[in-house]
Amino acid sequence: MNDICIFTPTYNRAYRLPGLFESLKHQECDNFCWLIVDDGSSDDTEALVQGFKKSSPFPIHYIRQDNGGKARAHNTGVEHCDSELFFCVDSDDELTPHALNEVWARWLEVRENPRIAGIIGVYGKTSSEPLGTWMPDGVETTTMWDLYYRFKYKGDSAHIYRTDILRSFPFKVAEGEKFIAETYVYHQIDQQYALATLNKILVVAEYLPDGYSKNFPKLTKENPIGYHTLKRLYIGYADRILLKYQSTILYMVGHMLAKTTKAGIEDAPSKALAYLACPPAWLLCKTMFR
Repeated sequence: MNDICIFTPTYNRAYRLPGLFESLKHQECDNFCWLIVDDGSSDDTEALVQGFKKSSPFPIHYIRQDNGGKARAHNTGVEHCDSELFFCVDSDDELTPHALNEVWARWLEVRENPRIAGIIGVYGKTSSEPLGTWMPDGVETTTMWDLYYRFKYKGDSAHIYRTDILRSFPFKVAEGEKFIAETYVYHQIDQQYALATLNKILVVAEYLPDGYSKNFPKLTKENPIGYHTLKRLYIGYADRILLKYQSTILYMVGHMLAKTTKAGIEDAPSKALAYLACPPAWLLCKTMFR
């Protein structure tokens, strides 16, 4: 059993995986394994990974499944993970050389606190320049929700969770869809646990044309049930009326794209806000999500 599982869901990214593999080989610690869930790739991912195994100084586990999207691959990874910590690192990302040493050292500081679900660190454009902002000064623990909506953190963040906690919060993907955002799980965990902050760049990211980040409108149109399910959670968690209204607009966008506008209004936490959200939601459907 390794202390940290680096989990990588991948789909037709054989051309990117060598970069991540090299970054893992340059880690300053050896208490980790790499778990790859191949989400039905049609390229030479499997052969590539078998080649990695022959020269890897750390264990590599490979699982192949039918294409079902990142969230389902995440569920598979958690199910097969026997490490204490689960660190999702996408196929187009690379770890900085100090990343896992920093993660483990921070984890040992908070490990005995039952309220701490894991660690949240910084994404970078480079190993020295954050993608957005650094962690807020003086904040040792936070929920992911507070980090973004209270402390105004900007940019992606690196999430390392206790595997046993993730098992209690699986992704639920609608039938016929393949995507729901990671925050669907993370903000549910926020209701019971906090994360220890780590003000270090752990992951260097490059957003590719075929990645989730650059295909947000298309993903939303193809997965509207997942989108309005997520935004309904946001409405419930929001502690300011403006944020509730903004989340309600996006919730109604999801229902309009799913052609369930009436049901969306009926199921909304506030029907009044849902009615008020309809005009801007309709406009977004005709512009951003057309």
